Amino acid sequence: MFPGGVVESGSLNSLLFYLAVLGLILFTGTWLRLRINFFKKYFIPASLIAGFIGLILGPHILGVFPEEMVATWGSLPGVLITIVFAPMLIGMTLGSSKEASKFALPQLMYSYLGSAFQIGVPLLIAGLIIIPLFEVNELFGTVIEIGWAGGHGTAGGMTEVFTTLGWAGGSSVALTSATIGLLLGIFGGMIIINIGVKKGYTSIIKNQNQLKSAKQEDVSEKSANSYSALNSSVIESFGFHASIISIAILIGWVLQGAIDPLIPGLPLFPMAMIGGLIVNIILAKTKYFKLIDRHTLQRIQGLALEFLIVGAIASISIPIVIEYAVPLIILTLVSILVLMWYFFYFGPRMFEKDWFEHSIVNLGTLTGVIAVGLMLLRTVDPEMKTDAATAYALRAPLFSPFLGGGLITALVPTLVITYNSIIVGIGFLIISIIVLVIASLLGIFKFNRRESNHSI
Repeated sequence: MFPGGVVESGSLNSLLFYLAVLGLILFTGTWLRLRINFFKKYFIPASLIAGFIGLILGPHILGVFPEEMVATWGSLPGVLITIVFAPMLIGMTLGSSKEASKFALPQLMYSYLGSAFQIGVPLLIAGLIIIPLFEVNELFGTVIEIGWAGGHGTAGGMTEVFTTLGWAGGSSVALTSATIGLLLGIFGGMIIINIGVKKGYTSIIKNQNQLKSAKQEDVSEKSANSYSALNSSVIESFGFHASIISIAILIGWVLQGAIDPLIPGLPLFPMAMIGGLIVNIILAKTKYFKLIDRHTLQRIQGLALEFLIVGAIASISIPIVIEYAVPLIILTLVSILVLMWYFFYFGPRMFEKDWFEHSIVNLGTLTGVIAVGLMLLRTVDPEMKTDAATAYALRAPLFSPFLGGGLITALVPTLVITYNSIIVGIGFLIISIIVLVIASLLGIFKFNRRESNHSI
């Protein structure tokens, strides 16, 4: 199918060819997404469809794509996730701290609580039951938060960390977990929305007909999604923003090298994000800060993320997934139960108004990616009439750098190897209690808010 004479192995031409094939798969996934009603109805991303196409055509099933090609795709997420994270804090400005705290604090507390549960409970279950019973690696309990909240990017980006810490198959398990989480976010989120509408938990959508009409069209009128303050005769806008991202990554490399003696195996992507923060602080003091366009940075992030997801899913090692299938199913089922309890119990008690809308965006993010969370929110609040989107956006700078694929997520495997799953799991459950205590003292979390908020 792919004779060696066409592409010389190990060359840049080989890489270009493999990327071109990956692009063809992504295009095919997009075409199927636009054509097949099932994919439309359940908002299945084109990159997810494309990833499964690559997996089916890969060496473990049909064998159309050679192992070398798929292995190259598998190495892309570790690189592309750095491109996704590096600009995360570039171009950001904080508004009024009083205004931000009013909207962001309940969301921030709720997000930290969810992540603490998503790290702590799987680690405890793994340490107490799964590791002794199935004799899996000590890091097994980390794959839920890394895969679900972290997504395919974080799971792929942790490949080197898992290998360094002695679990080479960890990345494939984490990527499988990420795929499960993404599907749970999409299908499970839509099921929960339908339940919420029927029981009257939603603030905007009040019946099934409204829910159907709230679904967004796949194709709309053309509109600008990035802007440039630079004349193209100076530099192309995407080139300028790519150069800023490059500087952030270089700073991240320096930081990674400096921290490595203290925290060995820390991946590059959280350090690149800190590098982006340093770039942002420096540029904010100059007149050039106004040249930064957040929308352009997001387009670059989006491009990297689309190819990342396709490459990550297509390169999943099916034999490793089969090996860990039973313990992964157990850990997944426990995590689903915890997530449902977290959503229905803490949501109404953390948010005084519009609890369902505030909670559903977090549920989508905790299982998949930000896009899934926003998609679920747009489904129940199509015109963004509630404060959920504003609060969610304001809490991002105080949450995303640390959890859901951030610095703390990257540190958890090292902590588990240093101590063990049980100790680290208990530690994160203690953190969840501390979050609840703080939220109670601030008047955010209230046990008796149930009846007034139409919760179960």
